[in-house]
Amino acid sequence: MVKEYDRKLVLEDGKEYYGYSFGASGERICEIVFNTSMTGYEEVLTDPSYTGQAVVMTYPLIGIYGMTGEDSEAEHAGADALIVREYEDGRYNFRGMRTLDDQMKAKKIPGITGIDTRELTRTIRDGGSRKAMITSAGMPLQEALSLLRKTDLPKDAVSRVSGKEIMVCRPVSERFHVVLIDCGVKKSIVRDLLKKGCRVSIVPWNTPSSRIDAMSPDGILISNGPGDPGNVPETVQTVRELTGRCPILGICLGHQILALAYGARIRKLKFGHHGGNHPVLDLDTGKIGMTAQNHSYAADAFSLTDTVLKVTHRNLLDNTVEGVKCERDRAYGIQFHPEGAPGPHDQEQLFDRFMEEMKNARKT
Repeated sequence: MVKEYDRKLVLEDGKEYYGYSFGASGERICEIVFNTSMTGYEEVLTDPSYTGQAVVMTYPLIGIYGMTGEDSEAEHAGADALIVREYEDGRYNFRGMRTLDDQMKAKKIPGITGIDTRELTRTIRDGGSRKAMITSAGMPLQEALSLLRKTDLPKDAVSRVSGKEIMVCRPVSERFHVVLIDCGVKKSIVRDLLKKGCRVSIVPWNTPSSRIDAMSPDGILISNGPGDPGNVPETVQTVRELTGRCPILGICLGHQILALAYGARIRKLKFGHHGGNHPVLDLDTGKIGMTAQNHSYAADAFSLTDTVLKVTHRNLLDNTVEGVKCERDRAYGIQFHPEGAPGPHDQEQLFDRFMEEMKNARKT
């Protein structure tokens, strides 16, 4: 006996995809994007950069190894919805602590399975990211479209995922003190800094520059995070006031914030970069590395010509800017994730470069 569809996905252009529910019940309206990673759905689901978005996994089978908890990137932030071709309610891994369905129910994240994610991905690729709604299969199309038209996507994602208090993480052996501006930081970034011997002081996204300066950091890291960097002018102003004080590294959203602080412009990409297989060219070395990415905005290349920033990396799929630097200020921005969680670790050496900049800055 064929099981009846009980949930559907409605795009704002009127396309409908019927499927089956898993995860939390209820309706959800958010921006839809696709992720091309073949593994790592736990990291994807818990990445704060996906706040406000429904993620389509292009790999067809999701859920088989459950959730470990150890691989989660955040406790209380992540994707708003998950869309898959085939959901397997499993925990077939010795590290698995609970099923993906249980995790999504606990975190109130709805999911839909059984739809043609290949066709859906092509729709997003050709038409761009847009608003989408997960709802019951019986909701009339016009009612769903009316709700989509009336609903504005939130612009306060960073303030929702950033920590509210200063938190200090200490390594076994301390070499440097890094102040991390938390715009929705992933745990894996903090772990990598700790491994490098950094005491990490994690401060909220709207911490003023005077407070950060008073902490006497050896370096400042602006973290990844969700949404449009134009929605956090406070952070942009803070970074603008801190440039030149000590080495600065911006990752993903942090890279875009750094570019804005130096006077560049940011543009929205048609469907963004989300996945673990993006080739990036290092213009300084001529080497190509595979990278993990998760962003919907990019620094406008033409606007950078009017700034002191130099382009250091390019995406080989669409030639977008993937890295910038200001050697005078020891400031660097990278659009991809050097910690590569989930994804390749080809770019981990960029953390070593940050360590070297902090070491050299102490000598001057």
